Amino acid sequence: MLIVTTETVNGREMEMLGLVKGSTIQTVNVFRDIGSGLKTLVGGELSKYNEMMDAARNLATERMVREAEALGADAIVAVRYSSSSIMQSAAEVMAYGTAVKLK
Repeated sequence: MLIVTTETVNGREMEMLGLVKGSTIQTVNVFRDIGSGLKTLVGGELSKYNEMMDAARNLATERMVREAEALGADAIVAVRYSSSSIMQSAAEVMAYGTAVKLK
């Protein structure tokens, strides 16, 4: 599955199939959250949160691709990601784009 952030695929005509999306809500366990809270006192990168968000983006992308495959798509164009805080230590990540059939 070709996934691009552009609205077109160079040199290819496309048939638009529709919006596809994937989302997930992820959290870190309470002990890691406490450790990250302490880390904010001294500064630095919160590596467990980076890992959580990376896993969430990957899962959201996989779910978006499955939707596109179900429509018979060859590619997803205009892909975007968004995230929002659901509650303390939990975030939703959404991936969305337009499923297309390449000609």
